[in-house]
Amino acid sequence: FLDTIPDHAAVSETVRAAYDVLGPKKAQYVNACLRAAIRARKNGLSGDPRQDLPLRNLHLDSAVFSDPKIHPLLWAEEALSMPVPLVKRWSKRYGSEKALELARNALVEPDLSIRVVRGDRADVERAFDGRVTFRHGVHDSILIASMHTVAPILTSELFVNGTITVQGESALRAAELVEARAGERVLDLCAAPGGKTAVLAASGAHVTACDDDEKRCARLRQTVERIVPNAAIDVRVHDAAAGLEPASFDAVLVDVPCSNTGVLAARPGARWRFSPDSQKALAELQMRLLLAASTCVKPGGRLVYSTCSIEPEENQRRVKSFLAEHSGFALEREIDSLPAANGGAGPVDGGYAACLVRLP
Repeated sequence: FLDTIPDHAAVSETVRAAYDVLGPKKAQYVNACLRAAIRARKNGLSGDPRQDLPLRNLHLDSAVFSDPKIHPLLWAEEALSMPVPLVKRWSKRYGSEKALELARNALVEPDLSIRVVRGDRADVERAFDGRVTFRHGVHDSILIASMHTVAPILTSELFVNGTITVQGESALRAAELVEARAGERVLDLCAAPGGKTAVLAASGAHVTACDDDEKRCARLRQTVERIVPNAAIDVRVHDAAAGLEPASFDAVLVDVPCSNTGVLAARPGARWRFSPDSQKALAELQMRLLLAASTCVKPGGRLVYSTCSIEPEENQRRVKSFLAEHSGFALEREIDSLPAANGGAGPVDGGYAACLVRLP
């Protein structure tokens, strides 16, 4: 699938990684498997789904995948590299056709979602003078471009001076759901790498941005200094709401760690970390962070909970569970979206956000 990477380079790097992590014997086995796969790869399609590689004009010289008519979930795991538990749950929720579409989309490197921070989309398109082809996102400040054009975008003066930045449409809408206002005290509880913090700060609010890792906070500082250099932002390194005065913020955003199932095309390894154990650990962490965030909200203030997941247990059900035990909050609004295929009308990133209001 790595069309621009020579076979020998892909094999060499993977075998070296296996050697470093697993030792020489496992590395030899990995080397043998990869070279066998290369020998088995043939140009063109065979017409047999047990041999054909999805999304490529290639097939294998023997039937290595399960028969999709007999074992559709196993075929999806083997041919589309999407674990059975994810395809199964998506099929129940959206139907098998949509589930397979999501799995296929997650094999394709996603387009680049660009937020226009200052000016409008037409200004940015003119500035690139045809060097980059953009299409418009649904949000009026989002431009979408092919990842093949990432270099000219990220080295452009517009990016360096913060006129544009990389940000997904669903992520942007989560930050906007806070409705931060000038003069307010706003808390961003899981703030790195800083894209949402910049949206909050651009309103004129006084933002406290927290994360539990110094390196991540360093990246956060770089992001906000580039996009909103004169904004009132206090970056703090600590876990959750430790050291923060209760009920002292007009609004709080908590963008919690999640399964990343709304952005699997950009984070392909996340699919293999999805399991009952990982979901249980995430559930505990997400609820802990949501509870910590809720203690910081003033009466009448707003609490926005967001993820880049499309799983109900992490989204609607998490919020419903919180509200069932905290009658002092009410759901005002929630938004969710599935990731769209490249060239699609929807956002590049899937995700969820809910705005809760603390009752006076």
